[in-house]
Amino acid sequence: MGIVVTRTDLQGIKLHSRGKVRDMYDLGDRLLMISTDRISAFDYVLPNGIPDKGRVLTGLSLFWFDLLKPIVANHGITADVEEYPEALRPYASMLRGRSMMVRKATMFPVECVVRGYLAGSGHKEYVESGSVCGIKLPPGLKMASRLPDLIFTPATKAETGHDVNISFEEFARIIGQDHAQRLRQISLDIFRRASQVAEAAGIIIADTKFEFGIADGEVILCDEVLTPDSSRFWDKQAYAPGSSPASFDKQFVRDYLESIRWDKKPPVPALPPEIVSGTRAKYLEIYKTLTGQALD
Repeated sequence: MGIVVTRTDLQGIKLHSRGKVRDMYDLGDRLLMISTDRISAFDYVLPNGIPDKGRVLTGLSLFWFDLLKPIVANHGITADVEEYPEALRPYASMLRGRSMMVRKATMFPVECVVRGYLAGSGHKEYVESGSVCGIKLPPGLKMASRLPDLIFTPATKAETGHDVNISFEEFARIIGQDHAQRLRQISLDIFRRASQVAEAAGIIIADTKFEFGIADGEVILCDEVLTPDSSRFWDKQAYAPGSSPASFDKQFVRDYLESIRWDKKPPVPALPPEIVSGTRAKYLEIYKTLTGQALD
């Protein structure tokens, strides 16, 4: 088990932004993206980190970036710390495996969510209204039912608090009709290709979210992609509609927080050791299952 990194401080390097999980540093014509071991749930960053989590997020993103290149370019330049600028050398041991240098992009202020199954907030909305994000679905679907077709349910990005689901019309109003249609098509194409790969490994991708930007005049895939932070991964063998399937993602943490009846307001509870180790085990397992290799 490696060191747990919940906060970074690179002396002399300009901090570009600090999100719930990622710290971004400005390297001039490019950015350094660091995936920390922080974990968030219900819009709050929890007090303790999950060992190796940042390395899993980075490793899986690199795996998918490479596999999805025929569909869309991405912002990755290199994850080899030996190729980083000299000023970053003192931090090499901390950066190795959990960081990558990426292209600067003008980000679309939206998230592209694709759902293949009925789960989470989508299931709650369906029970109440028979629809998900305003998209009418057939009656009789259960928790975890496979949807008749993939649905694209964009959201606005929130620096703090919860992302807000929006209609495709609002999505197009924010970024323009041409970009909206292009991002929807890319998102659906990515989801279909990734699902083929995942299901061959025994994993169902129930839903996921993507972020895109524009660099050098082209749309590129940015941030993380198809990780247990941004996706719902289910065990295909144990899957059965009507109940919440066994998962390899943050649901393990959410379920614990629900079990202690936390009111989802500060103070944010710390995770007990068994939940930390259990979460780490799930992240390591999904990495190995999807990539075919244990985390180095």
